[in-house]
Formats: sequence, structure tokens, C-alpha cells
Amino acid sequence: MSSESPTPAGPLRGADPLRRSKEAVKAASLAAAYELLTEAGFSGVSFDEVSRRSGVAKTTIYRYWPTRSALVFDAVMQFAPRLPTPATGSLQGDLTALALALAQRLQTGRWSSALPSIIDAAERDTEVADLQSRTHAGMISGFSVIAARAQERGELDASFDVSELTAAIAGPIFYRRWFSHQEIDDAFVRGVVERALRSP
Repeated sequence: MSSESPTPAGPLRGADPLRRSKEAVKAASLAAAYELLTEAGFSGVSFDEVSRRSGVAKTTIYRYWPTRSALVFDAVMQFAPRLPTPATGSLQGDLTALALALAQRLQTGRWSSALPSIIDAAERDTEVADLQSRTHAGMISGFSVIAARAQERGELDASFDVSELTAAIAGPIFYRRWFSHQEIDDAFVRGVVERALRSP
């Protein structure tokens, strides 16, 4: 899931819908759903719009995904980008590389613009809440991997609370991206990591 945009699996222009395989139909539906999500947020995804954009009949989409949340969940799992976990050989180097990649993705990727709408919908829909939880876990999973490596090298104690370190680094970056809208430059990100590692 390294690409920010769906591959050209959307409507097969000029193709006979009856000749499209099950796989092609599902791929077109998921691509359309993800495009709508990143363009207009969760509320912008509807079976009518997915059908119109993908060229797949609405009844067929319902057959595979009985709810909008189920459709969006599969689309996100298929297309949402995941951050690679750096391996620089040091705790600070790994955390800095991961934080810089996170900041870059949040500022340039279309996916990040859809996250606030998913978080909002998650407050009222348990299916969306599950989607938001899994998406968040995937976004920050690199921190746990990095901490585990650091523990193996003796840089971190075995009882170290990874969740606090994750919050100390990701929190300020998320705040600037979605709340203060301040610049998230490399100097800021490096400073965040340094301060997090200095914390008791």
C-alpha cells in the first residue's frame, strides 16, 4: 500500500459491464470509493456516486458491501499508504526518519485530508470507529517496531512505554497539520524528536 492514488482500476471505459470479472468490478468500485473519500471526505462517499464513477451497478456494489462503512473500510485497506519503517541503526535516527516521513505524507498526501472526516464519523458509527482505529494503528506501527529494535540494542529499557513516545512525537505533528496549520518543516520535526527523547 505504498501508492497514494488508486491504480487505474476504475471504470473500464467502453467495456461491456457484463464481461467484467468479479475482480475487475470490485477493483473499480474500491478505486472509485477511495477517490471520492480523498476528494470529499467520508460524507462524499455514496453508493450512487461510486456506481456512477466506477460504472458498476449499485445493486452489484451492495452485493459485495452491504454498508457504506464496509465499502470505505475495504477501500482504505486497499489504497491508503503505509509508512515504511526506517532502519538507520540508532533510535534517534529511526525516529527522526519516521517522523519526517509522517510529516511529509500528512502535508502532501490526499489521504490525510480525508482523515478528519473519518474521525468525525467514527464518533457516531462503530464500523467507522473500527476503520479509524485500524488506520491509526497502521499509521503509527513503525514506532513500536523502532522501539523494539532499540530495546534489543539496549537503547531502551524493556519496560519502556512506547505509547508515550509515540504521542510525544506524533501529537505535535498532528496538531500542526489539523489544528494550528503551522508549518511542519524539518527543523520542527527534528526538534520534536529530540525533545521526546529528552523527556523523563
